[in-house]
Amino acid sequence: MTARKIRYAVVGGGQISQQAFMPGIGQTDNSELAALVTGDAEKAEKLAAQYGIRAYTYDDYETLLKSGEIDAVYVATPNFRHTSFVTAALEAGIHVMCEKPLATSVEACEQMLEAQQRSNAKLMTAYRLHFEPGTVDLFTRARRGDFGTLRAFCANFGQNVDENNSRGHNGYWGGPVPDLGTYPLNEARNLFAAEPVAVHAIGTKDPTRGFDFHDSVAVTLLFPENRTAQFTVSYATAAVETYSVVGTQANVQSHPCFGFGPDVGISYVVTTAEGSQTHRFEPVDQFGGETQYFSDCILNDRHPEPDGQEGLLDVRVLAAVEQSLETGQTVALEPMTRERRVVPEQALQLPPAKLPAEDELVSVITQSA
Repeated sequence: MTARKIRYAVVGGGQISQQAFMPGIGQTDNSELAALVTGDAEKAEKLAAQYGIRAYTYDDYETLLKSGEIDAVYVATPNFRHTSFVTAALEAGIHVMCEKPLATSVEACEQMLEAQQRSNAKLMTAYRLHFEPGTVDLFTRARRGDFGTLRAFCANFGQNVDENNSRGHNGYWGGPVPDLGTYPLNEARNLFAAEPVAVHAIGTKDPTRGFDFHDSVAVTLLFPENRTAQFTVSYATAAVETYSVVGTQANVQSHPCFGFGPDVGISYVVTTAEGSQTHRFEPVDQFGGETQYFSDCILNDRHPEPDGQEGLLDVRVLAAVEQSLETGQTVALEPMTRERRVVPEQALQLPPAKLPAEDELVSVITQSA
């Protein structure tokens, strides 16, 4: 391992890798891009030349893991392929940052955690908002009691997604709940500092669209102490991202709240009996921030906060949503607790990288319809 910078391989050269992670890593001072793993020959040629890195095919993944050329991988393949790439890297002693959702089943998450426990390598779920200053500020203030006792959370997160994109035809685990729903779910869990105990979901399908899943889903979560969280996600609406959380002393509304980009700064408004106050945060490079943090954990042998367990705790809820959609019933969840939470020191303020436009991406069917 290098003394100063962690060398990353990107596994999967899709939109999120090209448009966010690969530019963002250049904003860090402790990380560098070393390799790309892709099954697309055009991506291999053009992206390797653009970044001055080596490209490997998926068949050569094991060779890369044993090459000594990398210290960590960023896994950004379609969700159903996460497990094999993550476990192989961990078993080879290579650190892993994996995009959310961590996997497509609780059992697959447990497999990853077991591989991590057998290895000296670290596993982090790529929750970029755990390092975004506005989100970290909200989590900190909520746990401190600034808004009183939180009672209810409500969110909307929607996009108009092209059915030809990989997200548009890979079933429930490629659809809006694991993709978009992970954001409000993770936000509610961290604002409440608690884990849900029951889930109910209702899904609909637009007959004019070609998705092979419910393209719009409304989810209700019951938390301990009679707290509730609700969110609606959709692949068939205009773009929307907003949430509110209501406490006994204040109502908080956040918009934007889940997105990223050089012009996107998280903002929230706190309304009390005395009036309203707006809190705006400057845009930061969220992908650079999460990479900076993970590399720091590797270099200083610290366990990352959004670890494999944090990913599993969201996946178990996503699996319950799927079950509720299939049965029409409310699904009970085993009571669980999580000791670790986001701390103020995780907020990082790396300046945003210049991101390529969608028409500049190599061999990508973009998500936007």
